[in-house]
Amino acid sequence: MRKSIRRIGFKVAASVVVIVAAASVTFFAQLAVPGDRATALMNLQTGQDKAWTPEELAPLNERYGFDDPIAVQYLDYVTGLFRGDLGTSYTQKRPVTEVIGGQLLPSLTLTVAALAVAWLLALGITLLTVKRGRVLSGLGSAWEALTASLPHYWVGVVLLVVFAVQLRMFPIIGGTSAWGTVLPVLTLAVPLAGFLGQVTRDEFVHVLDQPFVTTARTRGMSDLSVRLRHVLRHAVLPAVTLSGWALGALVSGAVITENIFGRPGIGQVLVTAVNTRDLPTVSGIVLVVAAVYVVANLLVDLAYAVIDPRLAAAGAR
Repeated sequence: MRKSIRRIGFKVAASVVVIVAAASVTFFAQLAVPGDRATALMNLQTGQDKAWTPEELAPLNERYGFDDPIAVQYLDYVTGLFRGDLGTSYTQKRPVTEVIGGQLLPSLTLTVAALAVAWLLALGITLLTVKRGRVLSGLGSAWEALTASLPHYWVGVVLLVVFAVQLRMFPIIGGTSAWGTVLPVLTLAVPLAGFLGQVTRDEFVHVLDQPFVTTARTRGMSDLSVRLRHVLRHAVLPAVTLSGWALGALVSGAVITENIFGRPGIGQVLVTAVNTRDLPTVSGIVLVVAAVYVVANLLVDLAYAVIDPRLAAAGAR
């Protein structure tokens, strides 16, 4: 028990280090942006593009601490993260946590739903096609190879044109309604399903040839029962490992998807922030994506213990 607690503590500490590292990169990336930050902010607020005098820029420098030494600015930025302070939006004059927080739930709902649908598609095609004959196996492999190579923006545009514009089965701008969420979810889920299916298929074929599968068949278990109760649990482990990465990648892909379908979320916020050079908001979204990666990988470790308790026991020794 003590070793398990120590292992969890180590992973949490490593997660904190990753987030701080992402915050550090984000902070120094802001400094690397060409031009003076106070000048860029003044131009944004006034709608003018000109050279401002030091006296005119002084209030902004004092308000945002641009004149402080870099070390002081960095420490203020990092310590602010632990207080839940991501800074103030240049354009909206509100805390970044409020700007992002109001749009985070639609994005997380979209990504979690897409991950669930991707798993359903991947497992369904794997169960139905692996070693089911040359034709079915070939079709399954071809589907996975094709979908895994598709970019999100291409899938989104095709789904939008075919099912929303031409067939009018779904709204063009779906918002957050259940029916309007179908196409955005499929946009993210289809490429990921192909990728997860490829990984699961290879392991599935390998496990089907193991002696314990033959033993289960000789005991009279049906083929479907063998696949579901014995083979699938082992075959999904490599894909589960990638699910932590996949969830973070889906958050990134949601930026594109939300803009294609006019859906609210951090994607819309990010595009607006980039266009207006609202650096605190951009940095906050980057940190949110990094946090999603970290949390997702912690959840993957927990999923390992559920799928195969022997792995958790081995890690605790």
